[in-house]
Amino acid sequence: MRVLGVDPGLTRCGVGVVEGVAGRPLTMLGVGVVRTPADAETGVRLVAVERGIEEWLDEYRPELVAVERVFSQHNVRTVMGTAQASAVAMLCASRRGIPVALHTPSEVKAAVTGSGRADKAQVGAMVTRLLRLSAPPKPADAADALALAICHIWRAPAQNRLQQAVAAHHASKGRSA
Repeated sequence: MRVLGVDPGLTRCGVGVVEGVAGRPLTMLGVGVVRTPADAETGVRLVAVERGIEEWLDEYRPELVAVERVFSQHNVRTVMGTAQASAVAMLCASRRGIPVALHTPSEVKAAVTGSGRADKAQVGAMVTRLLRLSAPPKPADAADALALAICHIWRAPAQNRLQQAVAAHHASKGRSA
């Protein structure tokens, strides 16, 4: 499975592509950051994020895009930019028919480090180890994007089984009614 992880942000949108399956060593195919100037108008910045995401989709052809689920923060301006960049990533993938999965920051941290309260340095260190890199990806947004992709690859088999069980349960209820 090839997954593009997106750590959404309006100034720095982390992107990373990981390939592999749960239980096997994973491979990083690419990592980077789509940057926009903080002094540009929001619409211009969103177009720049879109262009950047589209380039990553063109180059790496992921089977799925994993995006960090936006959570409430104290700074409304920050959360708005994050939500807007998240929506752009989801739109780019959906326009191409690529499935999108959302993961919370604590889900990603728990999947990669074993603790949902891990800090950025711990996430970066584990991403470095798991992908057998020589150094943690910089900035942290890039490492977070890789962590999102890793999280999805590891969680997908269990999520798929759960979805199948729910579908089977609903199907059996429909036959007995």
